[in-house]
Amino acid sequence: MLDLNHFRKNLDAIAARLGDRGFHLDTGAFLALDARRRDALTVIEQLRNDRNSQSKEIGNLRKQGVDTSEAQAKVREIGDRISALEEGVNAVEEEFRQLMAGVPNLPHASVPTGKSAEENVEIKRWGTPRDFDFTPKAHWDLGPALGGMDFDRAAKITGARFVVYTGAIARLERALINFMLDTHTGEHGYTECFPPFLVNSESLFGTGQLPKFAEDLFHIEGTDFWLIPTAEVPVTNLHREETLAEEALPINYCAFSACFRSEAGSYGRDVRGIIRQHQFQKVELVKFTAPERSYEEHERLTADAERILELLGLPYRRMLLCTGDMGFSSAKTYDLEVWLPGLGEYKEISSCSNFEDFQARRAGIRVKNGAGKAVFAHTLNGSGLAVGRTLVAVLENYQQADGSVVTPEVLRPYMKVEVIQP
Repeated sequence: MLDLNHFRKNLDAIAARLGDRGFHLDTGAFLALDARRRDALTVIEQLRNDRNSQSKEIGNLRKQGVDTSEAQAKVREIGDRISALEEGVNAVEEEFRQLMAGVPNLPHASVPTGKSAEENVEIKRWGTPRDFDFTPKAHWDLGPALGGMDFDRAAKITGARFVVYTGAIARLERALINFMLDTHTGEHGYTECFPPFLVNSESLFGTGQLPKFAEDLFHIEGTDFWLIPTAEVPVTNLHREETLAEEALPINYCAFSACFRSEAGSYGRDVRGIIRQHQFQKVELVKFTAPERSYEEHERLTADAERILELLGLPYRRMLLCTGDMGFSSAKTYDLEVWLPGLGEYKEISSCSNFEDFQARRAGIRVKNGAGKAVFAHTLNGSGLAVGRTLVAVLENYQQADGSVVTPEVLRPYMKVEVIQP
């Protein structure tokens, strides 16, 4: 959520920048709503002054023994008018809250203007895609052939966009999770956290999923519980309505969780395999920082996610998202895209975002600076990494002509095998 005072003072400039990300801000509706609020507050202030003046006069008349019942009735009438106007102001404030809740974050000045993913900017590449002496297979052929990826039984159990892992593929998923958590906690300075997979509406509002993206979520009927779309939601809300000490920052968490998304509007996209599932696993990185350090920490968080890909020997590229391709709450996002030889393309495996104080305003997360003043913290998060997509990348990049898959060296202590055989 944006700062309302800053919003008022810079309305035209903010509307133009929001337009860069494809969002139309109805400035006329905003100004009309703001005028109603200001007019009501002006009248309330005048009535309060009038009431104070008349109350003082009633006090003087009483000292003189004058009957003040009529004057007192007028003062009560003024009080009733003030109460009614205050209710109106509260209603306008709620309209403001609803309006502001639907406005996305402002892109950072370094974010390129663009309408779609085609205008994202490549920042770097790491690694060289392998030159195969055979035609590489896609993971939806490799996994079932290895005997550990079953789409048919998952569809029988639940439905489309689910998978069952067994045997070596299940172990590979678990190995990747443990490897990621061990690396982030042991080398990158994160504290491991295992949060609930169900959250309440206030938590989803705090990180920006509600109210705008309710259709993308799974809601538990008859409750205020929602399945999490990412561990970002519960972990960020660990410090909701708290004031953090500046000397304790940055606070760094990493968390494994299952994630649940309805994938509303994505039908026809990535229908084969496990690229786009209703349930998937991620290791998430979350940071709480002081405002002046957040972009430095954004680079560090992104490098931490990249390090996992490098240790696994997976070629990737870093993309800076343009204004039209950014998430609702983000001020700046890097996407890490891993090379998938079976698909013959780079595919997103992590989004690393700086939300500045957008989430902190919604969730009431503050930091007390050295001067003793409480300001809103900056929050950041990124996948470190999406586990299922990393599993896909390992299968496709390390496959051999006979259908076996070489285990990346860093995973061998977890897998206990050098080659996954069909």
